[in-house]
Amino acid sequence: MEGTDLAGALRAAAARYGSTALVFHGAQGVVTTSLGALHQRALRVAAGLAGLGIGPGDVVALQLTGRVESAVAHAAVLLRGAVVLPIVPVYGLRELGFVLRQSEAAALITFGGRADEVRAMRAELLTLRQVIAVGEESWNALEAHPPLGAQAPPDPDEICVLVYTSGTTADPKGVQHTHRSILGELATMVGHDGYVYLDAFPPGHVAGLCVLLRALVGGVATVFMERWNPETALDLIHEHGVTASAGVPFHLAALLDAAERSGRGAGALREYLVGAASVPPVLVERAERAGIAAYRAYGSSEHPTISSGSADDPSGKRATTDGRLKPGTQVRIVDPEGKDVPVGKDGEIWSRGPEVFAGYRDPALNAEAFTPDGWLRTGDVGHMDRDGHLTITDRLKDIIVRGGEKISSKEVEDLLAAHPAVAEAVAVAEPDERYGERVCAFAVLRDGRELDLDGVRDHFAALGAARQKTPERLVVVDALPRTPAGKVRKQELRKEVRGWTS
Repeated sequence: MEGTDLAGALRAAAARYGSTALVFHGAQGVVTTSLGALHQRALRVAAGLAGLGIGPGDVVALQLTGRVESAVAHAAVLLRGAVVLPIVPVYGLRELGFVLRQSEAAALITFGGRADEVRAMRAELLTLRQVIAVGEESWNALEAHPPLGAQAPPDPDEICVLVYTSGTTADPKGVQHTHRSILGELATMVGHDGYVYLDAFPPGHVAGLCVLLRALVGGVATVFMERWNPETALDLIHEHGVTASAGVPFHLAALLDAAERSGRGAGALREYLVGAASVPPVLVERAERAGIAAYRAYGSSEHPTISSGSADDPSGKRATTDGRLKPGTQVRIVDPEGKDVPVGKDGEIWSRGPEVFAGYRDPALNAEAFTPDGWLRTGDVGHMDRDGHLTITDRLKDIIVRGGEKISSKEVEDLLAAHPAVAEAVAVAEPDERYGERVCAFAVLRDGRELDLDGVRDHFAALGAARQKTPERLVVVDALPRTPAGKVRKQELRKEVRGWTS
C-alpha cells in the first residue's frame, strides 16, 4: 500500500489495481464494477461534497448497507479529506441521533426513508448541514460534478475515521482513528494473488470498514453482501470462486449448514477468519472437515486486530487460541495491580501498536482507556502460551456480545426501566448456540403490574432502540440478589443463566 494518508493510498490503488473486480450483491440485484470505475465515481462525489461546503476535518456520517454506493461514499469522503463516520444500519433513530450530535457530524448520507426521518429532527442536530439520500436528487447531484482534483496531503496523524462502539456505558463511544492507524491495520490484512474475498460484515462495523478499505486501498477482489443469507453466500462462493471470508461463529456455522444441505460443499473457500464473539473449538474442527482452515482472531474498534491465527497454523492452535500478535503489536497480561503475570496465567490484556486508536471523541473517556504510559486497557482477560499464541478467556467489561455486536447491558437496563411496569431491571448475557450470546433481562415489577416479552419488544421498538438490544428472554423476579452494600450480584444471575443451558 502506498502513501501516508488514505486519500493518497486510494488514488495510488486506483492507478495500480484499476482493473480489480468488485461485486455488490443485494436487494437491487448484482452490480459488478472495476476499482478504477468506482474510484472515478468517488472523485465526482468528493467534488460534490466540496461544492456543499464539506471540507477537510468535517465529519460525514454514512448509514448505508453494503451497496456499491456505500463504497463510493466511503471513498469520496476520504478523498475529500473529511472524516468518515460509518454507522451500523440497524441503529434506530435514538442511537443515530446520539451519534450525529456527539460526533458533530456536518453531513449524513443514507437512504430515502431514513433521510426524511433525520430531516424531521434537524432542530435537534445543530451541526448537521446536509442530509443526502442515495438514489434521490441530493445524491445524483453529487455524481454530476467533474472529478475532484489533487488535494494537499493531510498529516498522517490527523483523524480520518470515526466509529462508534457500545461498551460498558449506556451511550456508544466514538473511537477516533488516524491515517496512520488505519493504514497500519490494512498493512496487516491478508491478501495475495488469486485471493477472492466474501464480505458479510455491514460497513458500519470496524471489521466491515476494514474489509471495504482493503478492497479500495489494497486492490483485493471482493464480493460484498448487502444482507447475510447463508444460501446466497454459498451461491456467491461458487459463482465467483471465493477463496476466503470472515465472520462471527453464527456466519460460519450457517455457511457450513448450507454447504451440507446443498451437497455442493464449500467450493473454492479455503480459509475463514472467525471472531468478534466466543468461538467454540468444535466449530473450527467442523470447518476443517469441510476443507476450510478456520482460525480465530482478536481485536476491537479501538485496536482492530491484536492477534490472529492463519490458515497455515496447526489445527489445534486454530481451534483453541486467538493466534499470534500482529506485526508491531505488543501485549501485557496483568493482574489487578497492573503487574505482569506468568506465561499461561490469565490476566487483563493491555495492548499497544501502530493500529491503536488516537482516543475517544469524548476525551473524558481516555483516562480510563489508557494507562499513564500509553497501554490500552482492553478490559478482556486471557493468557499467552509459550509458543506466543494469545487466548481470550473472559471479559471484564459488562457487555453482551450477540452475533459480534457489542451491547451495553446498562443501556438495556435503562431502556427497560423506562417501562411503567418495571421497578428495577438487570440485563446479562445468556449463552446462545446461534449468536454466541443473547440478551436476558431480569425485572422486578411494580405492584399490580404485569409484563411479558411481547410487551418488552413493543416498548423497545417504541423507543427506537436497535432490534438486537431487545431482550430475548424476560425473567420476572420478586427481588434481585444484592451485596451488603446494596449492589446487584450480577455474577449470581449469570451463573443461573448458564445453568439453564448446561
